[in-house]
Amino acid sequence: MTAMYQSATPPSRPAVNAGRLWAGGAATGVVASLIAVVGILIGRGLFGVAVLAPKGAGVWGDARTGWYALGAATLSLVATGLMHLLLLFTPRPMLFFGWVMTLATVTAMLAPFITEEDFGSRFFTAGLNFILGVAIGSLVAGSAHAAMRPAAVPPVTRPYR
Repeated sequence: MTAMYQSATPPSRPAVNAGRLWAGGAATGVVASLIAVVGILIGRGLFGVAVLAPKGAGVWGDARTGWYALGAATLSLVATGLMHLLLLFTPRPMLFFGWVMTLATVTAMLAPFITEEDFGSRFFTAGLNFILGVAIGSLVAGSAHAAMRPAAVPPVTRPYR
């Protein structure tokens, strides 16, 4: 007669390398803030659209340009924190993160249309918010994927005699 033994521990979840995840989140913040600044420079300098400041404020705009860039970086860190929580506690973290980022990006794209700015400024800001949402979502998701370590494999069931 042959008996079998099995491990009493259930299969574990993949582990998260938090340092790697947050380093990717910080790098995403830098990229997002640069996208915001470059986008504003393109809008104001090349297309003459009054993005986040009146036209008389010049190509760099006013203090709102810096706040917009800082906000993009901060939202990157918020997205990283959300991803970290989802990785630790939800059954399909990438799926939930994709939904959250999609809805947040759509909200950010609709926000300029409740302002009193001209249509050019509204559409350009909505487009810039779309690019920022896609960049933040994809970079944080990529960082999360790279930060995942495979779960420990339970021992194989073997017969003993």
